Amino acid sequence: MKWKKGVAATALLTISALAIGQAPNIAFEKYTLPNGLKVILHQDKSVPVVVVSVLYHVGSKNEDTARTGFAHFFEHLLFEGSKNLKRGDFDKYITNAGGDNNANTSQDRTFYYDLLPSNQLDLGLWLESERLLHAEITDKGVETQRQVVKEEKRQRIDNQPYGTMVENLFKRAFTKHPYRWQPIGSMDHLEAAKLNEFVSFYKRFYVPNNAVLSIAGDFDVASTKKKIEQYFGPIPRGAEVPRPKVQEPPLAKEVRDVIQDNIQLPAVIQGYRAPKQGSDEYYAFNVLSTLLSGGESSRMNKVLVDEKEEAVAAGAFPFFLEDAGLFINFAITNMGVKPEVVEQSIDSLVAEVQTNLVDEREFEKVRNQIESNFIRQNSSVAGIAESLANYEVYFGDANLINTEIERYRKVTREDLRNVAKKYLVKDNRVVLYYVPKSQQGSTNPKP
Repeated sequence: MKWKKGVAATALLTISALAIGQAPNIAFEKYTLPNGLKVILHQDKSVPVVVVSVLYHVGSKNEDTARTGFAHFFEHLLFEGSKNLKRGDFDKYITNAGGDNNANTSQDRTFYYDLLPSNQLDLGLWLESERLLHAEITDKGVETQRQVVKEEKRQRIDNQPYGTMVENLFKRAFTKHPYRWQPIGSMDHLEAAKLNEFVSFYKRFYVPNNAVLSIAGDFDVASTKKKIEQYFGPIPRGAEVPRPKVQEPPLAKEVRDVIQDNIQLPAVIQGYRAPKQGSDEYYAFNVLSTLLSGGESSRMNKVLVDEKEEAVAAGAFPFFLEDAGLFINFAITNMGVKPEVVEQSIDSLVAEVQTNLVDEREFEKVRNQIESNFIRQNSSVAGIAESLANYEVYFGDANLINTEIERYRKVTREDLRNVAKKYLVKDNRVVLYYVPKSQQGSTNPKP
């Protein structure tokens, strides 16, 4: 029997609500070693795997203005080897043990994780302690990773359609704060940097008092604590880690520009200055982004893509960071549609939120989406390990993994209207038109 669309939607919302009500509490233990290393342990014996992760509170915002890209560079460099690990052996140990590992860098943090069979916990602890204490920073390793990072920049940014979107937004939206450059940084800066500068960066930021060791999965808590003390306890505490304290002035006026790119279809990108993560308005913005672009039935997709057929893709997402953020709207235009037309349609959708309260039924659907996504994010030991570390570093409260959903539930329809009226205004935004290089000079960036 086929379901009618309305009946199916109602049933899915009901199922989602039931799943939310059954979300388990995530138990964990947290303590700090004498050297300042924070440790968070979450035991889950349902699957014989364990995740060993380390989050370092260092990202691109901690870099010198003449040496950008260091934090991301170290994400790669610290796989090169250590005093007790030959070059290339880090990954070999993991794969030979049947595991997986990776790392990522943002403006605010660098995160490493090792996913291993539970009987290989010692291996994960040893490898991460080696990375923290005995990393080998040599001319050969630096030069190897210089080439790796250059290739990554070419593939993921320079040669990727619309790949410079975030870079171009942030460098126009921020004029003082280190958020004005991206984690990939400047290749010229990395080329000019000397070995002693890399060593200095490592000694300054890769210290136990600037890290959180988060372990989740199938392990014995008592014996794991002893092992953590064995591997990480002897590592000396570092000096106090410096934090940037930059007050970014208001944008004060709309900034507009045209970017020529190797693309076939133009795009419109809007970036509104927004508050930092964790504020009440931050949660309202997350709900607003789901309203505008959370799935096929969201407003931007429904209006721009389905009804008006002005765009082939459209969306909104909050790019919120530790000190500040951007709320980004984007749309890739349909064939023959001018960017100005699409921009007007996006602005109309924003104006609708600023003027009218969201319908109760639509609002409830959005809340259910957010709660389902929240639970899904913490449905694996890898996700739990990362979430615990994030909450501890950014908010000083790892237990937000259990309680943050209440902050989303407190968001009202009035809150959505208020943040839209306060922040989504022309004097607080950057607007970019991405156009094919063949259209050079054919698009006017002015309203």
